[in-house]
Amino acid sequence: MRDHFTYDYAIVRVVPRVERAEFVNVGVIVSCQENDLLEARIEIDDARLRALDPHLDLQTVREHLAAIPLICRGGDAAGPIGRLSRRQRFDWITAPRSTMIQISPVHSGRCSDTATLIEHLLQTMVRSPPARPPG
Repeated sequence: MRDHFTYDYAIVRVVPRVERAEFVNVGVIVSCQENDLLEARIEIDDARLRALDPHLDLQTVREHLAAIPLICRGGDAAGPIGRLSRRQRFDWITAPRSTMIQISPVHSGRCSDTATLIEHLLQTMVRSPPARPPG
């Protein structure tokens, strides 16, 4: 058993008004070839998105974001892209776009436990930090 695994990850962003380039991190995509892992998790904070655009169609955003984990899982449900290899699907998902759903540059890391990796990335990169106590 290996002590550490190399992985690649990217952050999923919603850019409500592309011309303003403001975004909210809403998910992570992780690829670890050594563990045959390609997984995405999405967590949408409606209030944070509404702060950038009160008129944002959240239902449409949710529908578009739902495709990302589906493509990561692969198979016929993901259409032609779902039949590509895990690495090809990761590369396709993380390709630069100038749309409302954007992906950060890909970053690499090493970890000893890929099972807890996505939760760690969500906590540090997507979820709002806990409120600080006054004082």
